[in-house]
Amino acid sequence: MLKELLLQFIISLLPVFAYQIWYDKDRGNKDISVIMTLLGGSAMALCMITSRSLHGYDLDLRLIPYTIASLYGGLPALIALTVAYVTIRIPMLDNWQEAVIFGVFIICFILLMVVAIRPFQRSSALRKKRLGLILMGIICAYYSISLIVYFSLQQVHLNAMFLLLLAISIIVTLSAMWLSLYMIESVREKKLLYEEVTRVSANYRNEVEKLQQFIGETSFAVLLLDREGSITHINELAIKLFRLKPEYGGVKSMLGQSYRDIFPQESETVCRELLHSALNGKREMLQPYMEGDKMLLKTVFAIRSSVDDQIVGAALIAHDVTELNQLRDEVGRMERLSLVGQMAASITHEIRNPMAVIRGFVQLIQERSESAQHDYFRIVMEELDRVNMIISDFLSLAQNRALTMEMGSLNDIIADMRPLLEADANLRGQTLLLELCEEMPPIMVNDREIKQLLLNLARNGMEAMDEKGILTIATVFEGGAIELRIADVGVGIPQEKMNKLFEPFFTTKTRGTGLGLPLCLSIAERHNGRIDAYSTEGEGTTFVVTFNVHMQEVRLAT
Repeated sequence: MLKELLLQFIISLLPVFAYQIWYDKDRGNKDISVIMTLLGGSAMALCMITSRSLHGYDLDLRLIPYTIASLYGGLPALIALTVAYVTIRIPMLDNWQEAVIFGVFIICFILLMVVAIRPFQRSSALRKKRLGLILMGIICAYYSISLIVYFSLQQVHLNAMFLLLLAISIIVTLSAMWLSLYMIESVREKKLLYEEVTRVSANYRNEVEKLQQFIGETSFAVLLLDREGSITHINELAIKLFRLKPEYGGVKSMLGQSYRDIFPQESETVCRELLHSALNGKREMLQPYMEGDKMLLKTVFAIRSSVDDQIVGAALIAHDVTELNQLRDEVGRMERLSLVGQMAASITHEIRNPMAVIRGFVQLIQERSESAQHDYFRIVMEELDRVNMIISDFLSLAQNRALTMEMGSLNDIIADMRPLLEADANLRGQTLLLELCEEMPPIMVNDREIKQLLLNLARNGMEAMDEKGILTIATVFEGGAIELRIADVGVGIPQEKMNKLFEPFFTTKTRGTGLGLPLCLSIAERHNGRIDAYSTEGEGTTFVVTFNVHMQEVRLAT
């Protein structure tokens, strides 16, 4: 009898083993109702085939796979297994007593399962085990009572051996039920844990990728370390700004390296010291300082765990504030220009009044002089008028007044200025050379301002040359842009001073004011243009004023 019970025990666990194999194939709950129905039905049939008859009453564990499959497969599995069970069992009934007991059992079992399936499937693993044992305990109680009633009706004497076998059967049944539930829930818990670990790993990987993307795209140089000082994140900008060792290559090859090894020994010792301090819990910030041609602001801090506030790494962040510094200098330049404009506005009348008196006397002297000298007096008066216009220009710069623009030719403006420029060149013993483009389209200009720009740049070139020097004024039209090129063969400008040419009050002349080039730049910008300077010491300097014809057309259309 014990051998048969052991065989029944193994057969009743077949659905559990098959379920475990099915669940481990990454299928989860997919088609679980169908699988549990097939597995439960097969195990139930095998249990009935290998059952042991005791005085005409079958002793087996068919109810284990029947119950397990119904609980996990749901109502569809319950219906299918009930039909199969009834179909197999009815031909095996020997008398009406067995039929009545069987009919009552089927009705009670169906009602019990219908009530228990939904709460069972929604319960936790521990509650499922308890609920399953309770259900099987109820079934065993009914089974024991029905067995005793059946033997009483058959007038079979119940001895101690029978009661022992009955007790063993109940114990084996409950054990098989608990083991089945335990194994299934263990598989499910392992699967859920695996899915949770997979989800957390995927989330972690996504967060790491997003962090690396953010670090890679940010305008800051970022270097992150773990507790041991190994690099976990870095971007290309950090490799460039921190001047890391080139033998480590790019970002990927830097990951996992120690911060002590990637900085060159001859430089960047400050970064190593800062990171060492951060890993020991200190936070420091450096003031902006120049490193080559760049101004950097470096910040370092310790990264702490949100759980126990322990240091888990360090971060070094550097911001290239070169452009901000340049912007600050530009703001300073504009403020100085504003100050110049305010000064010009305050002394306008004091300068203009004596200039008017001087111009009047020059006109009077011109009338009493020989006609051969009239050109010289005309030049003097034009220069006086130009001084008056310069004062107005400063005032216009300060007040940012709108200019009156008209269509005009740059070549015509140069032709108007040619006598004055040749006179200046002749006085210096120099030569003026014009190379004007024949096909020059008209552009929107303010005639007075362009003449001022031309005169300032031309006289700067003349002052930079000695006698016999040649000043070349050329116009070029190509690529949708008009260029005015003014080139001298003077001493040139040192490269370290090139970046400051257009700053107010900066000058390379001993008696210069430093306002000529800033004013020229302002004029060019108001005409949607720009000025570029090219110079070689000992060979000369070329100023190129570029007017974008397309931009002027857009501005005119709007």
